[in-house]
Amino acid sequence: MNQIAEFFKANIGKHAADISPSHLGRWLNGKLIAVEEGSITVEFVVREEMTNPVNILHGGAAASMMDDVMGMTVYMLGRESFYTTVNLSIDYLAPAKAGDTLLVKSKIIRAGKTVIHIECGIYTADHKIVAKCTSNMVVTGVRI
Repeated sequence: MNQIAEFFKANIGKHAADISPSHLGRWLNGKLIAVEEGSITVEFVVREEMTNPVNILHGGAAASMMDDVMGMTVYMLGRESFYTTVNLSIDYLAPAKAGDTLLVKSKIIRAGKTVIHIECGIYTADHKIVAKCTSNMVVTGVRI
């Protein structure tokens, strides 16, 4: 296992506010729950500032949670270059409200040299799906 994957494993149970290099990741402040080959699970608590005018999880906040977890998963591969999201297709399936604890779990489907295809889902504590997405991430010229 590479050093980045080992870093993630060593930080299971910690919040992003304490360890994430991502400004948005620190604001979302998920707690790293599980790290497996090609998959990461992060727990988020929905805060009031993450909700829309009817007090349910804002679609943009849900998208950010999934995009951030997928980015972490791709980063964990230990590639030399940075990958960025080129598309994000989301299905919003059920509401979540302030105070809810959600699990966001990623899964790499195919990791090519140039494009990585990945899926992610948001689930309630009792395993009901809130949202799911697929994304393609493409290699950039930015070295890590």
